[in-house]
Amino acid sequence: MLVDYTDNGERAKLLKNVKRVVVKVGSRLLMDVENVSARQRVAELVAEIAVLRERGLEVILVTSGAVATGMELLKTKVRPKSMASKQAHAAVGQCELMGLYEAASSAQGFHCAQLLLTAADLHDQERHLCVSECLASLLSVGALPVINENDSVCVDEIKVGDNDTLSAMVSSLIRADLTILLTTIDGMRERDMKTGALGRRLSVVRELDSELLAMAQGTDGNRFSVGGMITKLHAADMVTRSGEGLLIADGFDFSVLSKIFGGEDVGTLFLPARKMRMHAHQRYLAFFAEPKGELIVDRGAAAAVEKKGKSLLPGGILGLRGVFQRGDTVRILNVDREEIARGQVNFSHVELSLICGAQSADLEKLLGHTPEAEEAVHRDHLVVTK
Repeated sequence: MLVDYTDNGERAKLLKNVKRVVVKVGSRLLMDVENVSARQRVAELVAEIAVLRERGLEVILVTSGAVATGMELLKTKVRPKSMASKQAHAAVGQCELMGLYEAASSAQGFHCAQLLLTAADLHDQERHLCVSECLASLLSVGALPVINENDSVCVDEIKVGDNDTLSAMVSSLIRADLTILLTTIDGMRERDMKTGALGRRLSVVRELDSELLAMAQGTDGNRFSVGGMITKLHAADMVTRSGEGLLIADGFDFSVLSKIFGGEDVGTLFLPARKMRMHAHQRYLAFFAEPKGELIVDRGAAAAVEKKGKSLLPGGILGLRGVFQRGDTVRILNVDREEIARGQVNFSHVELSLICGAQSADLEKLLGHTPEAEEAVHRDHLVVTK
């Protein structure tokens, strides 16, 4: 594992360039603190966010809690299992939750703004752009964006599923410099794979690998919980591949936010996986666009795309799967069927089936017309994902 157990200046190095931050807070931190009301917890959280804003930071908050708040209002003891019941509890709870956030924000001299999102809002390119522009406008007028999944209307087909993933998506969407996931543990810890016992805290993770993913556990079974460490690692993978950092920290005391920005060695920091941050169109292709097909390429083409930043030519394609049209997003797989990239294809599946393995000089003859492009996927519309 490429990890450090103490910080050696990595936090200070990363924080000096942070201007925009996404903060995610889970349901348990708001609703499950003994002898403390949700109103007080929200007020404490927003007060700490106000401190960050005074430092000149742009803050976007991703909050869980709609279903949990509905459970409290309706005196429901066990988290609902049916879709309709969860939606009903979310609808009841969301009104109360946003009321608490607005009251707390007003007390600090600013307003909050509610955004309820579904996966469809982020996957559709036009709606994706609208969300991005809305968030930028809210930040420009000094409002605090408060984002949650739209649980009252979500069904499986349009559901993100957990707010760790939603936080990563929002962070990638708006190019946040840092994502902070506040949870009930003090970061990621080593885990004995035989006994399940937790060991030392990991201060800095330089690279996510299979060993780290194997250590992650799923939901802990708490009545308010949805995710677990595995969802946080998936979020870290998305954020770090975008070229930004993510930090997991214990949010029982919300002053941890000030400690983080004071450079203290708290939580687990996941460092960016790349030096150059992804461009907006690369992020959309990598994390939001829904692939319509797959192109299987030979070793030479895989190396050219993955290592040399080249376009994918028809000659390097061994086969394809799916039904797609020109402009659709496709996955690019190597001979081991591992995804190495995604991109917008310049030919339909019918056309590409005719020219797989062909040289550029033969494309016109095989297609029966002069193609608009020689590349199956141009490098300007391609992102390496491996």
